[in-house]
Amino acid sequence: MKKPEVLFVCMGNICRSPAAEIVFRKVVADAGLEGRIGIDSAGTIGYHAGDPPDRRLAATLRARGYPVAGRARQVTRADFGCFDLILPMDEDNEAVLRRMAPRNGARARVVPFVTFCSELGVRHVPDPYYGGADGFERVADLVEDGCRGLLAHLRGALADEVMPRN
Repeated sequence: MKKPEVLFVCMGNICRSPAAEIVFRKVVADAGLEGRIGIDSAGTIGYHAGDPPDRRLAATLRARGYPVAGRARQVTRADFGCFDLILPMDEDNEAVLRRMAPRNGARARVVPFVTFCSELGVRHVPDPYYGGADGFERVADLVEDGCRGLLAHLRGALADEVMPRN
């Protein structure tokens, strides 16, 4: 089986989706699976293309022990042919992705990121951009939860000989 490829998506790709990419990279590496899952993030708008993650997000993640790196980019139609899972952080970005998705031949499945969260009743990962530090902490909590659930899902979907369980 080929390496699964996942793409996390929010609006500008400077807060929620890079948080998920950064956290998931560490979760995957800590599980001894680095290089076995493709991981990226993007935004539905290109306004922040080339920018690093938001400084408040970076501070939140660094305080939790995550190495922060990356630059924002915009989702393209080509992404639908490259990624197995495209994971929007909220309903608005999900709607944009569904409108963008090619009608035929797309490998990607657009699945709300919160599908993988264990916290009941979560409908989306809220955008912390216009709020305070507590919003970035909430995003980090949800992203950590969802990334653990996503890894469990991917492990369950692959044969043990391709991705051994730890």
